[in-house]
Amino acid sequence: MIPTATVTRYVAPLREGGSLPGLVEADDLGTYVCKFRGAGQGVRVLVAEVVVAGIAERLGVPTPRLVALELGDAIARYEADEEVQDLLRASIGCNLGVDFLPGAFGVDGDLADAGELGARILWLDAFTANVDRTWRNPNLLVWHGELWAIDHGAALWFHHGWHGGAGDPDRFAAQPWDPADHVMGRVLETQPELLAQVDRAAADALGAEVFRDVLAQVPDLWLDPMPGAEDADAVRAAYLDFLLARLGSRTWLPRGAA
Repeated sequence: MIPTATVTRYVAPLREGGSLPGLVEADDLGTYVCKFRGAGQGVRVLVAEVVVAGIAERLGVPTPRLVALELGDAIARYEADEEVQDLLRASIGCNLGVDFLPGAFGVDGDLADAGELGARILWLDAFTANVDRTWRNPNLLVWHGELWAIDHGAALWFHHGWHGGAGDPDRFAAQPWDPADHVMGRVLETQPELLAQVDRAAADALGAEVFRDVLAQVPDLWLDPMPGAEDADAVRAAYLDFLLARLGSRTWLPRGAA
């Protein structure tokens, strides 16, 4: 599992987006952006964060280190902001911590020269069906002169329909992905051969063993049981089926790169 730390201080809310993440300090002396299990999107967003970050690491896409953050009720008790206090109380237990990158700034310029890294990011988002890396919301940081990909919770949409069972992995495998609004769309327009190269490399780098290692990083507490998958290992097996089905298809790969 990803490393575990305990929240020692709630520093400030980060009022961006709808989930109200917060900046916290932990007993490992780290500072993290905490994504709370009690936010409206639920724990499956946290699962997507861990799984996509693990795949990103295998593809050579920089993404911040993750930890599981244990939040106790004492932190909520002394928070003055009622909205934040309600969120903290709903999130007692295991939450997600994303390593805070001090001095990083958001991308808001031309990424036409992103090159192979841009193609890797584009491939990652196409493979995981991430719809939340557009010019309106790039979810990219520049830190020490390098691009870092953050906020993967909108990926892996299929698991939000698992209340009645996992369903059909082939549907996810065949689902097209539209690059029209993607922040790296110009890479596809100007250098489609780069995405084709990244696709070949990704096919070699990923597979069942890699996906099992990535899924093992997800805390059991976030893997909600469902009909046909009553424990954490069975839920991991369902994710594995969907990821392998997607990897075995190229229907989702943007045209021009196949």
